[in-house]
Amino acid sequence: MSARSLTPKLLSVWREGYSFATFRADALAGLTVAIVALPLAMALGIASGASPDRGLVTAVVAGFLISALGGSRVQIGGPTGAFVVVVFNVIAAHGYDGLLIATLLAGLILIAAGALGLGQMIKYVPHPVVTGFTAGIAVIIASSQVKDFLGLSVAEVPADFLARWHTLLEALDTFDPVTLAVGIAALTIIVGLRRLAPRFPAFLIAIVATSAAVAHFRLPVDTVGTSFPGITAGLPVPSIPDLSLMRISALLPSAFTIAFLAGIEALLSAVVADGMAGTRHRPNQELVGQGVANLGSALFGGLPATGAIARTATNIRSGARTPVAGIVHAMAILSFILFAGHLMSFVPMASLAAILFIVAWGMSEHRRFLLLLRMPNSDRAVLLLTFILTISVDLTVAIAVGVTLASLLFMARMAEAVEVGRGMPTESGRDAEDIDQRDDLPPGVEVFRIAGPFFFGVAGELLDTLRRLGEAPRVIILRMRLVPLLDASGAQAIADFVDQASAAGAYVILSGVQSQPAAILARMRLGEGASRLFYASDYKSAQALGIELAEIAEI
Repeated sequence: MSARSLTPKLLSVWREGYSFATFRADALAGLTVAIVALPLAMALGIASGASPDRGLVTAVVAGFLISALGGSRVQIGGPTGAFVVVVFNVIAAHGYDGLLIATLLAGLILIAAGALGLGQMIKYVPHPVVTGFTAGIAVIIASSQVKDFLGLSVAEVPADFLARWHTLLEALDTFDPVTLAVGIAALTIIVGLRRLAPRFPAFLIAIVATSAAVAHFRLPVDTVGTSFPGITAGLPVPSIPDLSLMRISALLPSAFTIAFLAGIEALLSAVVADGMAGTRHRPNQELVGQGVANLGSALFGGLPATGAIARTATNIRSGARTPVAGIVHAMAILSFILFAGHLMSFVPMASLAAILFIVAWGMSEHRRFLLLLRMPNSDRAVLLLTFILTISVDLTVAIAVGVTLASLLFMARMAEAVEVGRGMPTESGRDAEDIDQRDDLPPGVEVFRIAGPFFFGVAGELLDTLRRLGEAPRVIILRMRLVPLLDASGAQAIADFVDQASAAGAYVILSGVQSQPAAILARMRLGEGASRLFYASDYKSAQALGIELAEIAEI
């Protein structure tokens, strides 16, 4: 990696020169995004099983650090819906201190991933897996807000998805018409403004309108103040949670899940931003910036954070040019916390539930989900399995199983694409070298061609081919010009092939070996001291050598 790949975009901006006109554009964009992010951060804090002030702290601390240290010019960071499920489960199992430890560890993992140059690896996560767990998270977020939206009288809603819905359905007759009316009003305002006036901050307008109505008419509904008494304005004092080897060990799987989600979301958001703004992000530095942001958020008692696609898109549409816009967005939210934080207590819980319904609908990517259902059975199986496991079991399990299944299915498809045989004619019946690769070869000389990456999934095919010959010929040519990749299992299969052929008294010629397979075979020292193994640069040379060795074998 070059030093440039680990340079924050903000530093590059300063080196290029920063004008007042650019600052004015960034400041306006940052203020606009802050208006969108403010109610969203509160809602996500509550949905995560924490409190609204935790979401705001995350938007300030992590939002500032992601913009200041990240690898994207216009990325906006903060709490996102992707974390809701894992955060809720960590808090339920290990308490809020446990979440802070997991977030700290996730930050360190992200920093290490960026420093090791793993920013490009995230793109290899299969698309059905991402869509499956994102849609699953959306369903869980929506179901978690039914109680507040309807005003149900439920002492405690179970974390398990099926048990939760069983409890909610049993309590349906306890719904509160006033709370439901407030929730529907907020939902109507958001949907209506998005269709009729999409440039207006629909979330904030819905929050202000319903909060004012509840306060003016003194409606008997749950608000942030009644649900979370004792919330104080301002940022908390940074502190390090109590760490122990036992707690770190217990929370490490959750930390890897948080780091994985943060990396996926951040880099997806950065790619979207590049497409909209015509920029180019630095994936490794973006991971480092995300890691530092999560460390900072945890030290201030905040939630995990990552790049937010919707807020980043709003930032770009509002005219943002540099990371300064994200810094202004964080400072604007901080100003609200310091000078108007007491206003949070008037916000109805049903209005925040309406916001989260909209967030869940956006996360579901229903069109993409339905499109993937039309794909081949393997992709459809990965999508549905990841989706079902996310809802019914656990996000960590869903990701692990989804990625593993997708990898196995991919390797199975690759194995089917690799050919090991005597003749592989093209569509015209001939290829550029021969019509039948055994033409011009004397009796006793056999030739095989391997086409495709030769890895552990197909390594056994080579030995099966040798066994099918019955009596071994005097000379065997293995054509490897079409093998771009060789792994340890494939190399071992070739070594075993050479050993068995040599034991039967046959010579083996490896023809047209490419650089990567040649390097692997060299590391295995295949050919050193082997009197019956030869290499040829191309097939014509192999043919001539094969004829010569066949004559020697006859003597």
